[in-house]
Amino acid sequence: MKKGDCLWLAALITVSTLLFLPEFHQAFLVLTKNHPYLMGFIKFSLLATMGEMLALRIEKKTWSQPPILPARIVIWGLIGIMIVLMFELYMSGVHGVAAKGLLWTGQGATREFWFAFYVSVTMNLTFAPIFMAVHRVLDTYLDVIANSIETWPRFALSDLLNRINWQVFIIFIAKTVIFFWIPAHTLTFLLPPEYRVVVAAYLSIVLGAILAYGKR
Repeated sequence: MKKGDCLWLAALITVSTLLFLPEFHQAFLVLTKNHPYLMGFIKFSLLATMGEMLALRIEKKTWSQPPILPARIVIWGLIGIMIVLMFELYMSGVHGVAAKGLLWTGQGATREFWFAFYVSVTMNLTFAPIFMAVHRVLDTYLDVIANSIETWPRFALSDLLNRINWQVFIIFIAKTVIFFWIPAHTLTFLLPPEYRVVVAAYLSIVLGAILAYGKR
């Protein structure tokens, strides 16, 4: 194991330890409840960036810093804010639709499963592909900046879109949504609310790795 591997694992273990220490865990839950957008920004800017660095490590067999790292951190943070909003939006929407009898939710213990499944399916088949495509375009622009002699080169949107192999990207995203994100988020929404935020934070590491690896 290389030095970089040890440092990455040490950072992950440190974050995990803090999250599960009783005093810090309680403070984390309070902050998440009182400042959901700020905490969403912090969690995803930190952990999803770690996931992106892990994808680079897997691809290049060595640790390296993603180009234009500060901008990428901000983008991940903004994605975290959007995910906080989308979690609540889709949960409230599914419960509202089910209350009107427009969704079958089963009986007894299965009701919670069906609620979680519907939230996961609707979110991952509507919001997720759009946000991943937007992230891909922004990521491509940052790569263009990193490889350009100009500080902020001006590109038409069509130029950026033409740089992306959309056929490969769409197939890759479809596979990850169906085989990973829908099951993962179904399990997430089955957890009590205080644990969903912790699981979402860890899933953001996988999110960063998937999007970074999928680009390559």
